[in-house]
Amino acid sequence: MKSSVSLKEMVGTKTIYALLLVCYYWMWARRDWHHYYDTIQNMIATFSILFFVMQAVRIRKYAKEEKDERAIQILHRVDALGLKIMVASVIVIAFASAVAIMDGRMMGYALVGTIFALTVIRFILFCVMTGKEV
Repeated sequence: MKSSVSLKEMVGTKTIYALLLVCYYWMWARRDWHHYYDTIQNMIATFSILFFVMQAVRIRKYAKEEKDERAIQILHRVDALGLKIMVASVIVIAFASAVAIMDGRMMGYALVGTIFALTVIRFILFCVMTGKEV
């Protein structure tokens, strides 16, 4: 891992964080139990620990490198657009909950799904706006 750490890589790994959030919400919110759930939970926990350790090393390395100001400005624009998308999504989810289309558990799935979708959209928009391949 002697290569430099790019902002694109840092933005892309946020997708894995969001996927882990979806997995952990599934573990907390499910109502059934099967014998293989223990294996899935242990695999997710082990992956999380290893991923966080590897990310800590990469983030420390990124902090020591020179920053690309253009990419940071583009990221701020993408984040502003993402905020607008998130606000609209939360309004739709809140309205669906208010008129009793969704219960609390389904609302949680909708929220973590929205967070995951938003991280994917954020990464794609960032790659497109910087003119680099996904």
